[in-house]
Amino acid sequence: MALKNELVKEQGIEKKGTFLEGLKDFFKIIWRNKMSRVGLIIVSIFILIAIFGPILVAEPKSDFGIRLKAPSAEHWLGTDYAGRDIFSMFIKGTRTVLMVALYAGIFAVVIACGVGITSGLLGGKVDTVLMMITDIVLTMPQFPVIMVLSMVINVSNNILFGFVLGIWSWAALAKAIRTQVLTLKDKDFIEASRIMGISNIDIITKDVLPNIVSFVAINFISIMRGAIVSSVNLMVLGLVPINGTHWGMMLQMAIAQTSLLYGGLQPIVNFMTPIMGILLFQLGCYLFAMGLDEAMNPRLRR
Repeated sequence: MALKNELVKEQGIEKKGTFLEGLKDFFKIIWRNKMSRVGLIIVSIFILIAIFGPILVAEPKSDFGIRLKAPSAEHWLGTDYAGRDIFSMFIKGTRTVLMVALYAGIFAVVIACGVGITSGLLGGKVDTVLMMITDIVLTMPQFPVIMVLSMVINVSNNILFGFVLGIWSWAALAKAIRTQVLTLKDKDFIEASRIMGISNIDIITKDVLPNIVSFVAINFISIMRGAIVSSVNLMVLGLVPINGTHWGMMLQMAIAQTSLLYGGLQPIVNFMTPIMGILLFQLGCYLFAMGLDEAMNPRLRR
């Protein structure tokens, strides 16, 4: 064990300190990077809105007497074609959008890690079969397949919606993880683990995952960003109408019901509100990810 620990140290992997100390160091590094700091603030605001917004904001109700009203003190972003408060709809929809993206990222990352690590570590026929499946998934156009899946599967909640988006988003990450594992496979500390008779499960959890966690985390954020765009697209097309306050459904209603044909400012506000939400969250994720690799990879911190 002492030999293995020495080999791990030589490879630049640090395994010391408590979880809280590691978390503190993580946020210190993120905060030190100006772009990541801005990204963290933006993403944190959206997360806080998703958690507390639906509790603090009243459920938007239809009132055709105030339809398409301009922004005011009572309705900060005005009202839509049915007289519902746009601000309340945006706040309510934030939770749905982020939850769907989170589930999509979890499903995609779990599948990608399972396929990529298994393929890289075991090799042989297992590697051949798994990579053949991965290549088949990669060669098929992602969004059309997701459209078909959304019509075949009765999407009735956020988890199923996330599953539909994540089930076809794992292949590229799986191949990248396999490449990372193949590189790690020849490292001395992995060989030391094998010689000591340590099981594959322990090798994966204690030797492989700590070395690819930053790479997986960055891709997790990227998958979430892609899932938001895909979910909005499906909503706009009317294929997954599970929630009337989802940003995609807000866009669909702004286009189909308001149609932007009434003229004036309010139809444009209805249309641009979810668009700005998407753009801001995507920007926050991009900026936050810029410092993520350094924060999670001890070798880069050196």
